Amino acid sequence: MLFLITKWQDQPMVLQPFGPEEKLAAAAEKQAAWLKAQGAPFLAYNVEKTMAEIYEALPGADLEARAIRDEADYLYRTEDLIRLAGRRYHTKKNHLNSFRRNFPEARYVPLTPDIVPECKLNLNAWYKSLLSETPDDPYLPTERAAIIEILNHFQDFGLKGGAISLGRRIVAFTFGEMLNRDTVVIHVEKSAPDIGGAYAAINQAFLEHEWADTVYVNRQEDMGLEGLRKAKESYRPIRMIEKFTVRPRAAWEDEA
Repeated sequence: MLFLITKWQDQPMVLQPFGPEEKLAAAAEKQAAWLKAQGAPFLAYNVEKTMAEIYEALPGADLEARAIRDEADYLYRTEDLIRLAGRRYHTKKNHLNSFRRNFPEARYVPLTPDIVPECKLNLNAWYKSLLSETPDDPYLPTERAAIIEILNHFQDFGLKGGAISLGRRIVAFTFGEMLNRDTVVIHVEKSAPDIGGAYAAINQAFLEHEWADTVYVNRQEDMGLEGLRKAKESYRPIRMIEKFTVRPRAAWEDEA
């Protein structure tokens, strides 16, 4: 089994263990014992429903799992996001067509080592602009650092990426990987704030060029951010994939 631990606001918490299904119950017991040894209350974060039920069944633990809306993943049909057909996607198709009219020189390119330096330069400029608008946002510096680390070791991660270029300038880039046999997960999608429609362009082009043979695309959660939620809902997800936080029942009641 692979065990992962982390901290939030100095409180230890466990993530869902990875390994054979028949060993998950025993793994949950080991996690509970480890947290107890740290003198910490039980806390498991971002776990699937089946794992949440295993935690709730731990004898004597009196744990409760709750689905957290801000952490739910958005699932779409890949074909829908490539074709953008019908009335449901009329606005999205208009945004994409507007981008193509305004920037006829734009082209899709795979994310290869030779354009990674340009992606990092642009990413730094984009984050500098965002931080000037929201200097107290605690997520921006850590998100930027994580993306830079992935770009620095892009080939090692085995990811597939794409970008939109205007001449020598990279105005959007993204990357993802297969989540299971029929679903691709998009980890990151970033665009220059001054290029209208670039998000729509990279979203559609990446799927069309790299993932057209998949059935579904998972575009992860919205973290409770209003703008991000609005954007992800506008692409008409076919399903929300719930993720659960598991804590002692008393801890939930104390917050009520």
